[in-house]
Amino acid sequence: MSSSGSDWMLLKEDRTPITNLAVSLLVSISEITASVACIEVEKHNFIEIGSYLYRASAVVMELQTAENSSTNATQILQSLSKSIGFAKELVTKCQKGAHTSPNPEVSRTIERLAGVIKDIGEDLSSIPSATYGDQEYAKIAAQSLSKEMKDVHFEVTQIQLMGKKELERVILSSEELAKKKPAPTETDLYSINVEVSIDSTQSSNIPHLYLVEALESTNSRGKRSHRNGSSGSLMTPPQMAQHVEPLYDTFFCPLTKEIMDNPVTIESGVTYERKAITDWYEKFENPEDIVCPKTGQKLVSRVLSTNMALKATIEEWKGRNEVARIKVARAALSRVSTESMAIEALKVLQSICHMKPYNKIQICSMGMLPLIVKLLEYKDRQVRCAALELLLQLVEDDNGGKEMLAMTVDMSIIIKMLSSNHRPIKHTSLLLLLELSRSQSLCQKIGSVTGGILVLIAMKYKQSSDAYASEKADEILRNLERAPDNVKRMAENGLLDPLLNHLVKGSEEMKMEMASFLGEIFLGHDSKTQVAERASPALIKMVHSGNSLTRKAAFKALKKISSHHPNSKVLVEAGIVRIMVEEMFTRTIYNEPMNSKNEAAAILANILESGLESESLQVNSRGHTMASDFIVHNIIYLLKNSTPDELNIHLIRILLCLTKSPKLSAIVVSVVKETEASYNLIELINNPNEEIGVSAIKLLITLSPFMGHTLVDRLCKTSGQPKSLIQIPTGITRITEKHAVSANLLAKLPHQNLMLNLALLNMNIVPTVLQKIVQMQISGTRTSRYANAYFEGLVGILVRFTTTLYDHQVLFLVRTNNFTSVFTELLMKTSSDEVQRLSAIGLENLSTQSINLSKPPKVNKPQYLKLLFLPKCASFSSSKSNKIPLCPVHRGACSSQDTFCLLDAKAVERLLACLDHENVDVVEAVLSAICTLLDDRVDVEKSVTILNGVNTIQHVLNVVREHKAEGLWKKSFWVIERFLMKGGDTSASYISQDRLLPAALVSAFHHGDGNTRQMAENILRYLNKMPNFTVNHTMLSIS
Repeated sequence: MSSSGSDWMLLKEDRTPITNLAVSLLVSISEITASVACIEVEKHNFIEIGSYLYRASAVVMELQTAENSSTNATQILQSLSKSIGFAKELVTKCQKGAHTSPNPEVSRTIERLAGVIKDIGEDLSSIPSATYGDQEYAKIAAQSLSKEMKDVHFEVTQIQLMGKKELERVILSSEELAKKKPAPTETDLYSINVEVSIDSTQSSNIPHLYLVEALESTNSRGKRSHRNGSSGSLMTPPQMAQHVEPLYDTFFCPLTKEIMDNPVTIESGVTYERKAITDWYEKFENPEDIVCPKTGQKLVSRVLSTNMALKATIEEWKGRNEVARIKVARAALSRVSTESMAIEALKVLQSICHMKPYNKIQICSMGMLPLIVKLLEYKDRQVRCAALELLLQLVEDDNGGKEMLAMTVDMSIIIKMLSSNHRPIKHTSLLLLLELSRSQSLCQKIGSVTGGILVLIAMKYKQSSDAYASEKADEILRNLERAPDNVKRMAENGLLDPLLNHLVKGSEEMKMEMASFLGEIFLGHDSKTQVAERASPALIKMVHSGNSLTRKAAFKALKKISSHHPNSKVLVEAGIVRIMVEEMFTRTIYNEPMNSKNEAAAILANILESGLESESLQVNSRGHTMASDFIVHNIIYLLKNSTPDELNIHLIRILLCLTKSPKLSAIVVSVVKETEASYNLIELINNPNEEIGVSAIKLLITLSPFMGHTLVDRLCKTSGQPKSLIQIPTGITRITEKHAVSANLLAKLPHQNLMLNLALLNMNIVPTVLQKIVQMQISGTRTSRYANAYFEGLVGILVRFTTTLYDHQVLFLVRTNNFTSVFTELLMKTSSDEVQRLSAIGLENLSTQSINLSKPPKVNKPQYLKLLFLPKCASFSSSKSNKIPLCPVHRGACSSQDTFCLLDAKAVERLLACLDHENVDVVEAVLSAICTLLDDRVDVEKSVTILNGVNTIQHVLNVVREHKAEGLWKKSFWVIERFLMKGGDTSASYISQDRLLPAALVSAFHHGDGNTRQMAENILRYLNKMPNFTVNHTMLSIS
């Protein structure tokens, strides 16, 4: 193996898996782009497909080189590799088929390729934003490309039947094409392997050699190639005489030997080029010594007389000759067979353009543009560069030429050349694009090229790698700004300055259009901040003083900007709150194309949801803030009287934000009670617009801690309630947010409210709820984003019934459905902290009633007396067989189903396992349930004995070590104290061995509340860590 091959293998081994994947992808994309260029049928579609893949390669390179490479980068690249592989297979198959006309197979291939492009778009959309680092324009460009690819659609040419002759021609041309040997391609960033198709012209029979010789027969200055009689001179062949005009000796200046431009005649009668004879005169110091260069005659006069006849003749000859040379060049370009032939013809045309501006018009009018444009896709890059240079000459300072070129050339070809690694091609294509962009009518066409503006923006920001290209790209972008759609495209690709400049300084019409664009385009987080800082004052002014259309556009933009919460501070400083409040409550403009109150409420809700303090947001000059009663009353008034659902949604959003403050919660609750707006909120639950129903329920949940019983009363008095809140989704129906919040409302309303509990009981919903809980335990809670919240709401509904067990109907319901067993199972068979907490609360409520429900069996006195007269052995056996087992803790007959005994339900072990939970609320609820087994009403000593058997005290001591919450310590100390009091030496010995407990007790003694401090003091005395003042005082008295 060669050394270079060894180096390659070593380099390949050193690559990371991501790099290998990326390199493989880029190679495949390059091969596909080369292949699609060779497919003639549906060429525009295949070229567009190649363009999409080429643009995606930039994202692949970004993934390969990203410093913040995401964890799923390999997965994304593998998915892309699969899609690219399928695309390559389809393109290769289509290319081998040598299709020359549309047919069903080609149509199917394009449809499949469209699917591949969409899949690639999906993959690109899954790339995390962190991958791009601080390159915001790259992130926005990738996101824009992803969206574009996901929405891709290709129009396929309708298939028509071909006649017999046409079919024969197609078959024949296909056979000839198959015989051609493909030419090697060069290594530009984009693949070019397209042979330029050759059109026949009247001059098609001219041999290649003659064409080259004809082109060389005269140069741009008209020099005679046969001068001095050189034997090696090139003579114009006879076949070309009709194209190159004959020369006359009188055309040539005797001094310069070149065709004259400004012939003048001197005293001797000889004609010279004006500049040449003037220079000749200046060689003589003495004017009397001046002689005629040709005749030697002394010249008395130095007067130069323009030879008008000769000048006109030469001009006429030049015109004819230039036309002839253009025809020769056209003939050459129509049958290009070598690179040198194409380059020579292009150079001749360049020289003709330099002669006079009119020649450009001649070249364009003689049909040369299509021939030159075809060379832009020629395989040799020198030919492509020369073609670009000629096109640049043709359009310079000529708007007509620009328009003609724009109608001839596919702008995407020029855009593609911007990515060439051959700098002359890149720079020349930039100059050509710059010249075209000076025509305002072409700006729209240039900007509409897919990916064109993105490429220019990328160049603009790569000043360090190519300063010249950066400068020219910036000039082109400034020219393209004149088309408003281009400004939008620039903003979509990360260049926001043009849009913001027009928004701030443009005409009223331009401001409106820019504001409209701002409301439509996708903005990254950093971009939103930049836009908010620069655009907010102008947009707010447009809302305040603009016409209806301007206001609509400004509202739309402000709504988008305010949705990014970090922008709220900027918007508030710009004075948006006061304007939005005025729009909501004061200002009224009739016949507007939008509801300004709705738009203002949406913007205000966005700002409040950002977390800004409502008390600090001033709403008018009278000192009112968002925390004022005035504002709350007005919002509630609008809510009670407004009809648009969307406005109601935003008003409820505002109220939800206000209730986050304790002070404002009291105000909102007071106003809701005063205005009886709760009726309106409950009525909104069944609104056909599900979003407003969800919003209303969320507000009711927030209000329930403050006015829960009032809400229950009004809910039960409303037609269809609370039945509508219990909608159990079937297996087919997905769990929606409405399901989740409805269940949570029923779970959050006061549990002890017997009216609601009986209403739910009478609806017989418990069996259905239990069935749904079992189904969700089997299928999991990941079937919907709202499934977990819905599951928690269902469990909360069950817990409600455990608080009203004094009602015989509720007691029967709980016993029948064995709630103790249900909650015990839920403790361990869930991943939700809230479900565990609720289950523990349910067990606590049930266990509290166990002592009341567990009673010793009544003794039948007559039977007992009868037993006294039986033989001793008979009496013993009978009593043994009739003995009923009693619960040692509750001192009566117990079961998990009838008396809710935690011991019989085997719930203690599961409760203890939950004490290791990190969530403080779960641990506190579990401790409360365990505490019911140590209550004074039960047999504490036996309970302690049973709990010691399952290491309860060890779990409780762990709680003291792991958590610092005072509520937990209070319950834990209470349990420890009970164990010390009733557990004897065994418990005391075990507790005293815990080294960290004394420190926790001392801390609680110093910093806890009264109860916690007292319990800590008692435990310390039990552990002999504090003196027993009562005992010491007694001893002193005795002594």
